[in-house]
Amino acid sequence: MLYDPIYLLYIAPALLLAAVAQLWLRSTYARAMQKPASHTGAAAARHILDAAGLHDVKIEQVPGHLTDHYDSRDKVLQLSPEVYQGKTLGAVGMAAHEAGHAIQDARNYFPLVIRNMAVPAASFGSNTSLFLLLVGLAFGLPKLILASILLFSLVVIFQVINLPVEFNASSRAKAVLADMNIVAESDMQEVRSMLWAAALTNLAATLQAMLSLIYYISLMFRRKG
Repeated sequence: MLYDPIYLLYIAPALLLAAVAQLWLRSTYARAMQKPASHTGAAAARHILDAAGLHDVKIEQVPGHLTDHYDSRDKVLQLSPEVYQGKTLGAVGMAAHEAGHAIQDARNYFPLVIRNMAVPAASFGSNTSLFLLLVGLAFGLPKLILASILLFSLVVIFQVINLPVEFNASSRAKAVLADMNIVAESDMQEVRSMLWAAALTNLAATLQAMLSLIYYISLMFRRKG
């Protein structure tokens, strides 16, 4: 499907948005990682979590670049070395965003609850839908094509649910960094730009999933025609 020019036309807006978002994120992240901060990423995250009463949430360093995430199952904030150890605006911004997810989890933020419930279904749909679509098209099996579309719809639903989760975590991060004086107001624009760029990458992924679903549906109707 990736080599079908019609498919590329369908998802072209998402690809363009993703390219812009990635360029913006790389630029803002690199710039923010050069600006000094009063805390390391790990220290900022610990400060934020403790202030929220989440003393039981651990903070660990994990290998890799941009591997930062919150593990809701084990209640662990996992930060890449440059974020965990970095005493920069980029490090505290990324750490605060992930701490925002931990706070969402503790407060039972509804979109996060739904997203966590949807993960297994979305993973299954992502891994299975394209295979069923190809088989359905190859052997002219409309029911299999329909099944692939329904499965891929789970991926789209997951992506849509994920958007408010990510935007809310960024909003929490920006607010808490300013309220707790971890980042001076004069430096907040750097953090805001980086978090907006990261959010835009999630928006691009959601748009691509939606446009891909429309393309899959068009294949079914073209097959009928």
